[in-house]
Amino acid sequence: MQTDNLLDNEIPEKFRDPSTGEVRMDSFVQSYKELEKRFSQRPALPKSPDEYCVKCDHGLFEADQEINQRLFDKGFTQEQVQEVYDLAAERLVPLVMELSADFQADKEVEKLINHFGGPEKWKEVSRQLLAFGQKNLSADVLDALASSYEGVLALFGMMKGEEPGLRPSVNGVGGNGEELDLQSMMRDPKYWRDRDPSFVAKVTEGFQKLYSGN
Repeated sequence: MQTDNLLDNEIPEKFRDPSTGEVRMDSFVQSYKELEKRFSQRPALPKSPDEYCVKCDHGLFEADQEINQRLFDKGFTQEQVQEVYDLAAERLVPLVMELSADFQADKEVEKLINHFGGPEKWKEVSRQLLAFGQKNLSADVLDALASSYEGVLALFGMMKGEEPGLRPSVNGVGGNGEELDLQSMMRDPKYWRDRDPSFVAKVTEGFQKLYSGN
């Protein structure tokens, strides 16, 4: 009897008749049906990792079978797996690209140091190039040329040539339209992400022609 009283005390008020305090079985039944309905609406788990249909429309990477197998072993639904891939594209890929760009920049600097004959000589040349670029080029163009080994050599050639009229018009006349086209090319993933040699060379050559007046 004592046990029955303890159990009776654990029954929530919503299952009791407010006037008598008696347990209402119809409320129990209704709650059970709602709970059953909620569980029946849960997404069905795939029978194998091959049934995952992962969308990678961004083109940054493709679905990986080993990763899918591990997610399947953990009981991930289709929606959960897609969320994992979406988060990877949103958070991890930009970080990897940034690290890759830093690594590429270090390699470019190393090549320049070797080309100019050592750290001290490169330090002096880079100082001269910065002063020359700030005087004669727009900030965007200077950043573009300074971002690659080929661009720095092109900038060095401009500095050594000292051609007159190096800066194009900035009032919509002369080379301004060409400069905008080149800046658009710089935003292409082939330039800033892939560092495609032929594409980088094309951009660099364009700046050389634009600012040398040839």
